[in-house]
Amino acid sequence: MYSPQRKDFVSLTLGDQHSHNYTNGKHRRQSCWRKWKQLSRLQRSLILFLLAFLFICGILSYPSLTEQKPPSKRGPPALQKRGNVSDWQVKDGEEAMIKRDEDGGKEAKTLIRFVKAVDRVEAVQEAFRHAWKGYKDFAWGHDELKPISKTHGEWFGLGLTLIDALDTMWILGLKDEFAEAKKWVETELSFSKNVDVNLFESTIRVLGGLLSTYHLTGDTLFLDKAKDIGSRLMPAFKTPSKIPYSDVNIGKGTAHPPRWTTDSTVAEVTSIQLEFRELSRLTKDPQYQNAVEEVTRHVHRLEGKRDGLVPMFINTNSGKFTRRGAFTLGARADSYYEYLLKQWLQGGKKETELLEDYLQAIEGVRKNLLRQTSPSKLTFVGELSNGRLNPKMDHLVCFLPGTLALGAHNGLPADHMELALQLIETCHQMYAQMEMGLSPEIAHFNLQSNNGRDIDVKPADRHNLLRPETVESLFYMYRFTNDSKYRDWGWDILQNFNKYTRVPSGGYTSIGNVRDPLNPAPRDKMESFFLGETLKYLFLLFSDDNELISLDKYVFNTEAHPLPIWPSTLSGRSPELS
Repeated sequence: MYSPQRKDFVSLTLGDQHSHNYTNGKHRRQSCWRKWKQLSRLQRSLILFLLAFLFICGILSYPSLTEQKPPSKRGPPALQKRGNVSDWQVKDGEEAMIKRDEDGGKEAKTLIRFVKAVDRVEAVQEAFRHAWKGYKDFAWGHDELKPISKTHGEWFGLGLTLIDALDTMWILGLKDEFAEAKKWVETELSFSKNVDVNLFESTIRVLGGLLSTYHLTGDTLFLDKAKDIGSRLMPAFKTPSKIPYSDVNIGKGTAHPPRWTTDSTVAEVTSIQLEFRELSRLTKDPQYQNAVEEVTRHVHRLEGKRDGLVPMFINTNSGKFTRRGAFTLGARADSYYEYLLKQWLQGGKKETELLEDYLQAIEGVRKNLLRQTSPSKLTFVGELSNGRLNPKMDHLVCFLPGTLALGAHNGLPADHMELALQLIETCHQMYAQMEMGLSPEIAHFNLQSNNGRDIDVKPADRHNLLRPETVESLFYMYRFTNDSKYRDWGWDILQNFNKYTRVPSGGYTSIGNVRDPLNPAPRDKMESFFLGETLKYLFLLFSDDNELISLDKYVFNTEAHPLPIWPSTLSGRSPELS
């Protein structure tokens, strides 16, 4: 109940208390001052020094004023890190700012938000620019960059890295880099050289790269160069069997097999068709298409296959398969199967014998080469040697999930897609189960659970050459399923390339041991296909534009150079196989 008297009493009491407290405080201050004056000058100085020291320590330790921790120096010199953020993830002149609360919880959250904010497409562009910087600074106009020794390697002397990367630069939107490369092609590139080149490698990298760049840009400079190299490769087909020699001297116009054999590899003679067929279509000169389709018809009729699977070697004199007991989807045979499907697509799905050979081969894989590991039941494609399965799979075989998915997208059996889903998981595990998150060149799979591991790697097989096959298949799988995990897997691969293979002065290097993060054993070589294929497929994987190189309008050659699917008025122009 409110009472005026109570209010007066309270006011009086509080006023008296305030007067009493003020008097006592004044006496206390006077007493403290007297005691301070009684201290000697030395004692007072020590107390003041101690107070000042404690004050400074308090400021330095206060969380909101703490300076950011310095970058971690652990790991190879190719990558300096700011927290969990790689050097290429922070723009020039900026740092990744990290806020911390008292328990440190905000630090991790801030880092996670920062890394997720990185534009993956831009990260690929940055990786390309870094690789290109090394090539431009130390290997300009030469075949390959040696990024650690800051010099170059030569194979054919045709500027392989530059030509392989032309359409990649165009697709990535790197117009300045493309312009300087085009100028080199216009003013420096000459095929009038007394040099032996490999028919297969120069077809897929040089001829394929020039044709693709012509289609993307419409610039006839690249078509003219394609005509030049294409005509210079034709002497390879002058053999008794019409199976081409492996090597051509593009200056002298002569061709020959390797010094140690008269055999060519089956993959090499059957994986030049997309390019030569397209060259005939553009030039209206049938000689190129006739030559490669003679090879296709010959292999189609040839005895010595096993359920559609082909041996690895073919003799240029007799035209017959040699060393018939070995069957693989790895080196020396891989792209034979890829080009069966892609020629069928290129020609408008009208060359039925190509499709029949492809379908039979996939059934041959299921019947003869397909197995599962223990304990995780990973599906893999082994190799057959004289009737005995070797549970070994090259990284090269990781092209197969993407090829199977491409076929399923074009109306082939649905179980092809099911197999693709299984195999891409295995290819992912070839990366994920390695200490560096990068795949070895060759993996061996356990059929029995001996050591609890699905994958073993022999010391001689532990190298990584920056190969594209897995990211190639990830690109196809994402395009056809829209499952974001394939993008995440590709992102992991790119991050590990940056972590373990990136050379600070420019470029990326192949490494010798994916199982030893402390000593990756760099090999001082950047293959041209890292720019021509690996980074291109990563960019397309992360791009949201499905019409950027639409898979309904283009087929990629085995070096990732897109060539157009022929218009329906021209489809099926090639003669049927007989």
